[in-house]
Amino acid sequence: MNNLKNNPRHRLKPLLLVGAACAALSARSASAQEIALYGGWLRGASTNTYSWAIDYTEGFGRYVAGSITWLNEGHMPDHHRDGQAVQIWGRLPLAQNRFVFALGVGPYRYFDTEAAEQGQGYSNTHGWGGLFSARATWYTSHRWTTSLQLNRIQVSRGPSTTAVLLGVGYQLDAPDEPGPRAWALPRTHDVTNNEVTVMVGETILNSLESQTSIAESIEYRRGLTHWLDGTLGYLHEGDGLKARRDGLTAQLWLTRAFLDDHLTLGFGAGAYAAIHHGEDPDERPTGDGVLSGIVSASASYRFTQHWAARVTWNRVVTRYSRDTDVLMGGIGYRF
Repeated sequence: MNNLKNNPRHRLKPLLLVGAACAALSARSASAQEIALYGGWLRGASTNTYSWAIDYTEGFGRYVAGSITWLNEGHMPDHHRDGQAVQIWGRLPLAQNRFVFALGVGPYRYFDTEAAEQGQGYSNTHGWGGLFSARATWYTSHRWTTSLQLNRIQVSRGPSTTAVLLGVGYQLDAPDEPGPRAWALPRTHDVTNNEVTVMVGETILNSLESQTSIAESIEYRRGLTHWLDGTLGYLHEGDGLKARRDGLTAQLWLTRAFLDDHLTLGFGAGAYAAIHHGEDPDERPTGDGVLSGIVSASASYRFTQHWAARVTWNRVVTRYSRDTDVLMGGIGYRF
């Protein structure tokens, strides 16, 4: 299982997702608007390994908060598992709001690249579990935060895990007083009007070898409400994989804007209608393989009135063990 343990996909993501996957968390109804990066130790399947996470937390008031997290569970024997979790938090501010202790619980949707039960090869397994967390956070006077967090992940299939993580975060909107913001700043207009973006990047097959290929896409984005975008796009996953795959994507996005609307963050989910090329006819997926799910995180920065840079991470979710990560960056025009 050395190939599984040396899978480069898990070494690249922490760097590439700081810009894009931090966007995985931008719901309108949540509000402390804190982004944080965590790293630490994990115990699972009788093995010590690492864990890292990107987390976005907002408050529903002084004592309640919500968060969305992308969590990676490191290298356990025969398993590479990661996924997203949504949690509700009860929190207790102390020391004039500078220190906050919180308990969180919520569902965990995971994606596991695991060794096939018989013979060589792998399978992409998807499932649900629960994430139970305790967090202690110190808020500085300059919007930076430091946190210590304990996670317990409980799943019905595969190993359950325990992790201890240290985190560094930043409050994207300045608080009115020391500590976290209780509520988000209200929006008076849509985050996006119209945007056309051309992007290029890399496709990584979620296999034991993590084969890669160049990827390209073009996307049209339209603001539907003050916090919701819709996109239609064309995605080409490249020619360097076992089989070429391309097709049309359609997604809905929860979005937020910060820094006088220069920075936008968003989390999207939708469908991907793919065409397969170059496969052995006996291996080519039929009915179930045409339509797949796609879950994405995106961040953009507007540097003029009309032009913006965008970075996006896509997870293509299949039912035939051909999941991919598509990491892309490009230029968009807004009008």
